[in-house]
Amino acid sequence: MPPRHNAMDPRYLTLATAFRALFGRRAKKIPLDAGSSCPNRDGTLSRGGCLFCNTVGSGTGLYHTGFGLRAQWDRLTPPARRRGEALVAYLQSFSNTYGPAARLAALVAELAALPEVAGIRLGTRSDCLDAEKIALFAAAPVAHRQLELGLQSASDATLARCNRGHDAACFARAAHLAAAAGIGVTAHLMAGLPGEEASGLLASVAFINALPITGVKFHNTLVVAGSGLAALYASGGYAPLAREAYVAAVAEAIARLRPDIVVERINADPVPGELVAPAWAADKRGLLADIAARLDALDIRQGCRFRP
Repeated sequence: MPPRHNAMDPRYLTLATAFRALFGRRAKKIPLDAGSSCPNRDGTLSRGGCLFCNTVGSGTGLYHTGFGLRAQWDRLTPPARRRGEALVAYLQSFSNTYGPAARLAALVAELAALPEVAGIRLGTRSDCLDAEKIALFAAAPVAHRQLELGLQSASDATLARCNRGHDAACFARAAHLAAAAGIGVTAHLMAGLPGEEASGLLASVAFINALPITGVKFHNTLVVAGSGLAALYASGGYAPLAREAYVAAVAEAIARLRPDIVVERINADPVPGELVAPAWAADKRGLLADIAARLDALDIRQGCRFRP
C-alpha cells in the first residue's frame, strides 16, 4: 500500500509552515477590498478584462458596500485575534498597485496603521508596477511584505488568447525589481487555460523556477458566470480540464517546483453562485484529498524532479 499522507511530514512547503517560521506562530490572511480597478477593465488596455475573469473579480467586494479598510479589518479580524494569530492584511480584489503612486502610498500607510497588523500582501498585475511603487511598498513598516502577481501562464500565446494584456517578460521584470527591494513575490499559475494542454503548467513552473519567486498559487481554470470564458464554453469553444488531469498536473508541478518556493494554494475556490464549470471544482475537500493521495501514491515530494 502507498504511504498515507502525514500532516506532520508534508509533501510540499506550505504557507502555514512559512508563516510559522516568520512570525513564530500561526498567521491569518485577512482579505480586504480597496475598491481598486484594473487597466484591463477601464479601457486603458481593454474593457473586456481577462477571458477568465468577470466584473466582480476575486475578493469580498466590501469597499463598494460602504466598508473602508479599517471597518473591514475590525469586522474580519476578531476570530484570528481570539486564536492569537498574526494578522496579515491582504488586498485581494483586482489590481491594487494600479493608478498613481500617491494612491498606493496612501493605501500602504493606511494598511500599516491597522491595529496589530504584522504583514501586508498586495494582489496586482506586473504591468502595474514600477521602481517607484515597489520602493513605496518596500518601505512599509511591517515584518512581511508580499506581492501576489498573476502570471497565469508563461506562454505568450496563451496570455494573448486570454486577453491578459502583458507578456511573460513583463512578469519577470517585476519579479526581479521586487526581489531586489526585498519584497517577496507569489506567482499565480492556472492549469487548463484555452488552447493550452495540462502540460502547459509544467512549462510555467520551469519559468518561475528561474526567477526570484518565493511563493506560488496553483489554480484550476474556472468558468465563472459573466466571463468571456463562460461565453466561449457555452458556444462549445472551450472544455475545462478533467478532474484527473488537473490532479496529475498539480502533482507533477510540485515534483518539478524549486524546493524553497512556498506552495500557497493547490486549487481555485469558486465564489458561491458563480461557477458554471467544471462541476468538480466545487468539491474542494475531495479535490485536495485526490491531490494528496496522488502525491503519496507516487511518493512525490516538492522538488524531487527539480533540475536547476
